[in-house]
Amino acid sequence: MPILNRRSRLRPAGRPIDDGQSLVEFALVAPIFLLLMMGLIEFAFLMNGLLSINYASRDAALVGAEAGNAAGADCQILRKVELDVSAPASPANITEVQIYRTNSSGQLLDVDGNVTSGPGQAVDTYSRTGATTCTLADGTSQTVPYTLVGTPTYPDAARCNDIEGTAEGCQAGHPGLDTIGVSITYHDTWRTPLHALLGLLGGGWTVTQSNPMRLEPVL
Repeated sequence: MPILNRRSRLRPAGRPIDDGQSLVEFALVAPIFLLLMMGLIEFAFLMNGLLSINYASRDAALVGAEAGNAAGADCQILRKVELDVSAPASPANITEVQIYRTNSSGQLLDVDGNVTSGPGQAVDTYSRTGATTCTLADGTSQTVPYTLVGTPTYPDAARCNDIEGTAEGCQAGHPGLDTIGVSITYHDTWRTPLHALLGLLGGGWTVTQSNPMRLEPVL
């Protein structure tokens, strides 16, 4: 009768000795897998925020095009931005909204209708702090969680939505219908420990999206 040693009784014949091999492989792969998962999560949240503000800026520009030079147009635009940026994105991450005059190519114009990239741009800048209350054309009021920064250079009354461009309400430098643009700046904070593990600086990513829309004509 053959004598079996203890090792041969515990392990089938031909099976290699791999004690601890699986544990070592897991220890090597797990950190890489976790980093990839965290990177995917961060990218998903960032892309969602980017798509949300792109949609919101386009929708808000459409509201601005319909509102024209009506009283409280900015509040209507800002309210639309606030409503369109929804979970998992958050309107609380919006840092700035700009409402500006642009040409059909998306270039910023000054108060005289000239293309400019420096001072004198026709733009109203709002930060998402405090609150602003507007009285609308129908006499009702609307409050939005934004505060005007500095002096407005593209106020509601200065926007031209008259098809002739010469009627009351269209000031000098408005030969025809204005094109209004809405730009949204959004700060997406880190959701995972990825930045700490990789030694990345900063508190997240800041992205900006803008869309122009020609004002609806008043015949």
